[in-house]
Amino acid sequence: MFSAATRASVRAAYQAALENGGTCEGPPGLRPQYHDDYYGAYFRDPDGNKLCVACHAPVLDGI
Repeated sequence: MFSAATRASVRAAYQAALENGGTCEGPPGLRPQYHDDYYGAYFRDPDGNKLCVACHAPVLDGI
């Protein structure tokens, strides 16, 4: 898992992965099964490795 400082960073990393040959394994969004502020995205890189980028910070700006 890669840690991101913001939810926007999660979305940007996910988009960059897909634009560079990655495939979706779970679009950016909340994952309340982990905790209330867990916002993550899952993708596979071109080699087939499943990766996650997640932000654990609470929403302070409404996004």
